[in-house]
Amino acid sequence: MFEKADKKLSTVVAPIGLAVGLALAGMNAANAAGAMHGPYLNDSSGKMVVNGAAECWKTVGGVNKAVPLCGDAAKKAGPMDSDGDGVVDGRDECPGTPAGVPVNAAGCAKDSDGDGVPDYKDNCPGTAKGVKVNAVGCEIAQDITINTTTDHFDFDSADLKAAMKSALDAVVNMLNPTPGEEQLEIIGHTDSTGPEAYNQRLSERRAQSVADYLAGKGVSNMSIKGMGESQPVADNSTREGRAMNRRVEIRTK
Repeated sequence: MFEKADKKLSTVVAPIGLAVGLALAGMNAANAAGAMHGPYLNDSSGKMVVNGAAECWKTVGGVNKAVPLCGDAAKKAGPMDSDGDGVVDGRDECPGTPAGVPVNAAGCAKDSDGDGVPDYKDNCPGTAKGVKVNAVGCEIAQDITINTTTDHFDFDSADLKAAMKSALDAVVNMLNPTPGEEQLEIIGHTDSTGPEAYNQRLSERRAQSVADYLAGKGVSNMSIKGMGESQPVADNSTREGRAMNRRVEIRTK
């Protein structure tokens, strides 16, 4: 009775033993392949063995160990290029460049006309060297200061004289041909005669006079600011210096 059972058991165990033997042979072959292709464990087809976390199995001192690098990443890692612009991080002076933007050797977006606006944002490529441009690379008028040489505001006055109006007409002529849309900041100034608070209000009135005149010529996008007596350009102890300090500046941006 027991003899028959032993025969049946051996009949069942034999195929299992054969399967185990074949599996071990397969693993040996895989390990041999791993030895041929590197320290990472490969299966019988030569592919790297990974676990459920997509980690490779690496043989270290005869022990299999999961490591987080697989496939091509398991090869020796090269220098990082975090923004993918072709310039490695160690040499990239402009990290975070948008994908697909052409860059120079330093990893910064190309600025072919040198106006300070990168090509991919430049609506006016080919701007002449040295001109002032707006945020999209289009030429705008340079900053202007009026009433410092041709004429000046009278003492305690915000009225525009004929020479001032001529200077403002020239400003309009400068603005019209430029392809960019300027934003003007009009800044009024006074000399130091009189109370500081009064001079502050007077400087604002002067700036407003200029803005009103330009608006009448079709100019828009203006803001005004008064600086009072705080930014003299000449000596307030002389008559000539005080006259030069009674001025208006127009800044473009």
